[in-house]
Amino acid sequence: MTLPVAILVAAAAGFVALSYEIVWFCVYGFLTGGAASSFAVVLGVYLLGIAFGSLGVRRWCDDRGVQGEDRRLLVPARLVLAASLLGWALIPAVAEAVRRINYVYTLPAVALVAGMLGAVLPLVAHFGVANDRRVGERVSWIYLANIAGSTAGTLLTGFVALDNWTLSQCALALAVAGLALAAALGALAGARTRQLALLPIAGLLVWATPPAFDQVYEKLMYKRTWRPELRFGHVIENRSGVVTTDAQGRVFGSGIYDGVFNTDLLDDVNLVVRAYAVAALRPRYDKVLVVGFASGSWTQILANMPGVGHVTAIDINPAYIDLVRSVPRVASVLQHPKVTLVLDDGRRWLRAHPEARFDLIVQNTTWHWRGHATGLLSADYIDQTRAHLNPGGIDLYNTTSNDTVLRTACLGFQHGFRIHNVFYGSDSPFAFDAARLSDALDQWRIDGKLPLDRTTDAGQRKWREIEAFLRAAQTSDNPALGENCREIRARLGPTPLLTDDNMLTEWYRPWWAQPVGGE
Repeated sequence: MTLPVAILVAAAAGFVALSYEIVWFCVYGFLTGGAASSFAVVLGVYLLGIAFGSLGVRRWCDDRGVQGEDRRLLVPARLVLAASLLGWALIPAVAEAVRRINYVYTLPAVALVAGMLGAVLPLVAHFGVANDRRVGERVSWIYLANIAGSTAGTLLTGFVALDNWTLSQCALALAVAGLALAAALGALAGARTRQLALLPIAGLLVWATPPAFDQVYEKLMYKRTWRPELRFGHVIENRSGVVTTDAQGRVFGSGIYDGVFNTDLLDDVNLVVRAYAVAALRPRYDKVLVVGFASGSWTQILANMPGVGHVTAIDINPAYIDLVRSVPRVASVLQHPKVTLVLDDGRRWLRAHPEARFDLIVQNTTWHWRGHATGLLSADYIDQTRAHLNPGGIDLYNTTSNDTVLRTACLGFQHGFRIHNVFYGSDSPFAFDAARLSDALDQWRIDGKLPLDRTTDAGQRKWREIEAFLRAAQTSDNPALGENCREIRARLGPTPLLTDDNMLTEWYRPWWAQPVGGE
């Protein structure tokens, strides 16, 4: 093997290896619901496999271990071929396995495939570099090529392929790329005729990919509870994650419940009254910021609320916009004259717009234990949002029923209430006024319809429930339903504060735990 060939092989092997690592992280990130530990676990297992793979080929790097140039080149060719096929099969195999076992038992398979790909670099460095005074220089060029290929694989797969192709298409492309590299190595070894057998293998992969990857995401999310009829209604994939919906209209972001398409107070399946409750706090909100567009339901409610001037809705994942566009009950929010949609990270957008001020900030925050959740729940972020509130402004966000988040919220604002798992905070005193909400509901129209028709008996009963709901949030009558910050601070006195530095809630869930979609 000449040095230029060794450099090209090292770059190609690095590209395939790191591309697979990115794809595997997407798989394990989805099945763990985006747990903060998922990237560390996958990366650690991947690097462990690389290390053992490099160690395992030591005997082939001994000149007595492999005799002849042809046989030397066939060793990495066979490793790449096996790794390509196993790397492709690993994804549907993991989806099947987690229906029966905890996902940690599938991680050795990741290490095995990574080890096969990791073994290529030391073999190439050994076979492609002559043992003379320039050996150090030549090995450095091979390592540089491997690093360049790895970097290209990370960038192209992570930012381009996953943004334009489905998971199955990415897996197929990587498998075919691996077959091509194995064929090239075999050809260099003089086994050109033998490499023709790889063509039907590539054709078999193309044929087998659609059925093998059918309902992969459903199996990864539902795990032991998966059944064939649990097929997603929508599956939208991009580099920001995977957005899916089930038959009940529930929305899942990367395998975890993200909301429901619902603006109906009468059939309030997901306590959407928490969004309507802001009308009971003050008569007008000139400017509203929504961080987390998700199903679009809360933005739809707020945009049509009497007394709202303008709503800026931010989400980092464009898949939600594509999804909302296909659902009639919320699609009109995309053309609402009072709504501006922004694709960005909420925290980054606030930093970039220090002059922006709002009367209401609504943060439909994801689960506290997910990766990067600290960025929207910490005391540091509360300080940032407070700086963007007008005097008397209100901050509303989902604590996802975590005491650390709740106490942090009550220390960040002088005044606040919890309704169920949602916190309402402000530096000015405020109270829920049921009469104010009642007046607003008489004027509220979403796509020309009242969210609660109180001319019916059912509507009247629902309204009485809402009145009791708001009353309980401000008293000690039902602590399970609601409580104020004075009560919260007394109850959670020793609970630690969540900050950007300690990231307490993200590591609350053990790394081996398996969340089930919809929990």
